[in-house]
Formats: sequence, structure tokens, C-alpha cells
Amino acid sequence: MSWAASIPELLLRLAELPFLDRLELLAVSGWSRGVVYEGVRRLEQAGLAASIPHATELIAHTRRFHLTAAGVRALAREEGMDEEELLQQRPVSSQWQRILLARLDAVAAIYRLACAVSDVSRPIGFRWYRGLPLDAAITVPDGRCLGVVRVGRSADRTGLANRLWRLRVGSLPGAVLLLLPDEVRLRHARGLLAGFPVPAVMALEREATLAPDGAIWRLPTVNAAISLEAVLNRAVPHGVLPEERPLARLTPPAAPAVDSRGLDVPDSLLPALLRPAEKRALDILADWPWLSSEHLQALLGLSRPRTAQIISALRDHGLAARAPSAEGRLVLTERGLTLIARRDRTSAGLAKQRWSAAPLDSGAAGGWRDVAGRRSRQLLRNIEHTASVHGFIAALAAQSRALGWELVQLDPPHRASRYFRSDGRVRSVLPDAFAVLRREGRVWPCFVEWERRAVRPSTMAAKLAPYLRYYVSPRPTDDHGARPAVLVVFSDELAAHHFLRVATSETERANVELALRVTHKGLLAKEGPLGAVWLSLGGGWEPGCAFPSD
Repeated sequence: MSWAASIPELLLRLAELPFLDRLELLAVSGWSRGVVYEGVRRLEQAGLAASIPHATELIAHTRRFHLTAAGVRALAREEGMDEEELLQQRPVSSQWQRILLARLDAVAAIYRLACAVSDVSRPIGFRWYRGLPLDAAITVPDGRCLGVVRVGRSADRTGLANRLWRLRVGSLPGAVLLLLPDEVRLRHARGLLAGFPVPAVMALEREATLAPDGAIWRLPTVNAAISLEAVLNRAVPHGVLPEERPLARLTPPAAPAVDSRGLDVPDSLLPALLRPAEKRALDILADWPWLSSEHLQALLGLSRPRTAQIISALRDHGLAARAPSAEGRLVLTERGLTLIARRDRTSAGLAKQRWSAAPLDSGAAGGWRDVAGRRSRQLLRNIEHTASVHGFIAALAAQSRALGWELVQLDPPHRASRYFRSDGRVRSVLPDAFAVLRREGRVWPCFVEWERRAVRPSTMAAKLAPYLRYYVSPRPTDDHGARPAVLVVFSDELAAHHFLRVATSETERANVELALRVTHKGLLAKEGPLGAVWLSLGGGWEPGCAFPSD
């Protein structure tokens, strides 16, 4: 096919899949590189298409293309319909443009999955959803259809459960593909998918983006992974794509002002303008409010000047701020919280109720009582403890890089908590952090507790009790694939030794095997979390490493 003959098809593809880049357009069309690249260039020259920059941690810098108002008119003429009808049938309106731009990072991940499906069975059809549980749907030539659900970093377990429940009670495609951000939520989703009416498979978003052709798709009922081709073979032929009520108001697309800067940039354009390091910093600040610049630098693994540039960029865009009430520590603004919520399709209002660092009123004195967000207020109230936990995770990140460990996962308290049933009641463990390290192919998960209040035998036993209930069940292995260690840090050496004696007595009484490691702040400051600073049950009083080094 020549580039001239491809122009109508390119317009149609960009109407069906707005914000494709050229490599993705190449994959879904099946045409040669020369035809696609030249056709896109001609569309831009003619003013029928425009592009915006985009990059994520997983996807290198690229340019994503969309139809202009002139392109929409040209396609409407080509299809023999009026412009208004085309705006109703395809996601090319100004309103759809804002929706997809706000989700641009998720859009890119789902497009990479669509490219992988196209490699297996071409040509594909594609449909975006804005308010249904599905993010998108992909159809293949034999009529089968696949639903795609992308779960973002900020989504909590309740939101995921509600979303899958809503999916069950509606029209179901032939199979459902879930993209998840980490192993813990993948395992949680596996439990929610038990008995799902149609085949459902899960994959980590990182793997689906970087290695979509591999056997990365996990089944809910067995510990096995299959390829995308096998997933397509499992899809039932009688699947139905759900229908969504069209937008009430539709206007032709406007050219995004990608050259704007700072607060003048529309919220929907920020995912296109932020660099990958800035997006990563945004996610870190969402996880760990009231973070100091030094701790952010350690978590990013960048130099001090580069970290200062990133902080400056986030502040210029109105996404982060320094809090005078917390010694200039960094927090997300309500604009930053909204950006993440829209990207991950979670509630921006709920995020602000929980995490807003804004004062309750303009005349507030600036103390912790005046912070609007419930959880932000609690963290600021206990800022000394909060800063201690931040110091631990920052040291863990820095030392992991220095010693050749990979910090695979690092969860804040609201994601580190685990809920389970014991004695007919719902119980929980509520650690200060959860981490997963990997070295030479082996994974080492751990809970982290920075302890200040357990100073008497009774309070120490009460602190330990939730973990004993958790570890007497099979849930630790079910949740993580291995039994996590429990790392407990005390302020002084005497409390650490006392806690270890109490823990020895309690684990023996409960007959529970617990990989408990205990240390104190002074020793930790000298050797770091991966050093020989941890006392263990039955290990005597000589400190050792939390994880084997060989």
C-alpha cells in the first residue's frame, strides 16, 4: 500500500485509537514503516493530525497523534456521514480528548497490549470506555472480544473489588484481561476472580508493556502463566461488549496547548508534559506525604541537583508544595491528587478527603489540626514517627542500590495493611511499610514496624498478637508467595532486647513460626537496614542480616 492510499485508513485508525504513536500505529495496521511514517507526516503537514509528547518509566519518549478538527471533517466526508454523527460514533471529540489525555499513561499501557493482540490476530477493533468497569475492549477477526481492566497504583482493594463486582453484573466480553501494578494486588485480584463467569487472566503492567509476547498471563485458579495467544484461544465466542451512554455534549477537538507552562497548563495535559522522573516523584509523594527532599532523593536514586529540578518542576505545575507546618516537607497539592486519581480512574474527591494537605480554612494557624485530609492530618500529628519511617525506607532504597539488591516493591501503610479472618472475625495487620527485595532471582518480602509505644510486656504482646494470628494461617504465603519477615525497629537497645524476650515467649505459647527481626535506631544508623543489625528469634544476641546474602 502506498502512503497516499493509506491516508483514509490512517484517519480511521486515529479516530478509533486516539493518541497512538507511530510504532503502535505500525503494529495495529500491519503496514510497512515507510507507509506509516510518511502517511503520518503528510497528515500533520495537511493539518489533519497533530501530536503531543509523552513518556513514562516503561515507555520511552515518543509523540502521540490525534485528529484535529480538520481531520475529523475529512474523515466524516470519507465515511459519508456528517461531522456530528462521527463525533458520536468515535472518541474524537474535545470531551473525549480531555478524558484520554488525563489517562494518557494508562492509555499508553493499554495500547501496547492492543499491539500485542494485533500481532496474534489482525486486524483488531478497539473501543474505549469512560465510566464502565472496563477501560477498553479489543475485538479480533473471528468476532471474539476481550475486555481490558487497568488497575492503577493509587487504586485500593475496595475499589478493585467494587469494580470487578460491577463487571460481573453487566454484559461480559469473551475474556477479561487485568493489568495490575504489583504482585500483592495481583494475588488479591486472583481471589476476587474465583468463579468469574468468563475466562479472566492477570498480568503485571510492567511485564505486559515490556514483554507482551511472553507467558506472563496468570490464571486465577492455578499457579501457571500462559501466553496471549493462549488467552485468545480461551475467550468464549458468545461474549458481548457493553454499551455506554454517549456523551451529552460533543464539540470538535481543539489543539492542546502543549507549549504552556506551570499553572496555565490544563490539568488534562499534564501527563503529556511531565517527564518520567517527575511522574515517579509524584507517585512517591502520593505514597509518602510529608517527605523531606533528602528522603525523596534517596528514593529516586538521583543526584541532589536533579532532585531539586524535579521538585521545582512539580511546584511550578502546582502539583506539589512545601509545608511550612512540617519543616518544609513535601506534599501533593489537591491538583496533584486529582491528576493521579484521574489517571487511575479513582475518586478525586475521596483522595482529597484522605490526603489533602490544604488548610481547613484560610485563617488556620498551620498546625496538624488544620490539615483537611484525614490521613495526612494523622501523619502530620505524628511527624516524628512519620519521618523515622521515611528515613528507614530511604536508607533501604539507597543501600539496596549500593549492594546490588533490587527494591521491587515499597508500599506505604495504607497499602501495606493486610486483612484476614481469624476466629470468625475480620482481623488486620497494620505495618508502617511493606517491601519486597530481590537478588539473584530470589524474592524477600518484609513488613516494617517502627515502634515507639510498646514499652511494657503487655503492650509488646499486644503489638505482636495481630502478626501471630496472621502467621498461624496460610494467608502470608497466599498473599505474597512467601512468608514475609517482620522487621521491628525500636528507639533504644534495651526495648529491642526486651521485645525479643517477649516475642520468644509469645511465639512459643502460640506455636507459630515467625521470621521476626528486631533492631534499634542507633545500630541501624551505623550499618543500614541491610547490614548486620538484626536480632532474630532463636538466633542468640549477636546481630545478623535480615536476609541471607548468598
